[in-house]
Amino acid sequence: MAILKRFGDIMRANINALLDKAEDPAKMVDQMLLDLNEDLAAVKKETAGVMAAATSARQQVNECKADIAKYEAAAKAAVKAGADDDARQLLTRKQQYESTLPSLEQAAQVAEDNAAKMRQMHDKLVNDINGLQARRAAVHAKVAVAKAQNTVNKATESTAKSSRSQAAFDRMEAKADQMLNEANATAELNSQSSEEDLANKYLAGGSASVDDELARLKAELNGGDAQQ
Repeated sequence: MAILKRFGDIMRANINALLDKAEDPAKMVDQMLLDLNEDLAAVKKETAGVMAAATSARQQVNECKADIAKYEAAAKAAVKAGADDDARQLLTRKQQYESTLPSLEQAAQVAEDNAAKMRQMHDKLVNDINGLQARRAAVHAKVAVAKAQNTVNKATESTAKSSRSQAAFDRMEAKADQMLNEANATAELNSQSSEEDLANKYLAGGSASVDDELARLKAELNGGDAQQ
């Protein structure tokens, strides 16, 4: 039946469309339940219509059987009254209903089968929605946990970055210490060089005293020669 096929198409289309564009699972399950409840309202209305049609078809069968029984009883009464012509007319009418009865019964059976299928589909949809509704809380909880875990992951990345920065600072501080030590060493060497230059200056002054000593010795020697 077309309505049953369309119902199946609706179910597959809704679920497949939602899965294809699934981004936020929590929002998707909410939208899925919203769409399914809309479908349920439509299926419920259509199911009620099919069930009503089945009831009407069965009622027509019962009315046809009642008419057959009625004309059968009337024909018997006419025979008892000796009214054979009336009895023939009543029996003809009865046969007309009897010829119609099989098609009415067949239509009623088909309608009842369709109504049973629709009711089964309706009940399955209700059960599916109830099951998804129960799982909705779990999906929301998992999404919340996932988001919290992502927050922790980002914090962990920041902590790792901080640790790397700390190590980099340590290296820069060590390099700065090395540069300072080298500068101090250079300054110390420069200071020692200045002190040596200063010492040499005064030592050079001491060599002038040697010249004086030399002059004194020459004078003494020259004086000695004069005495001789």
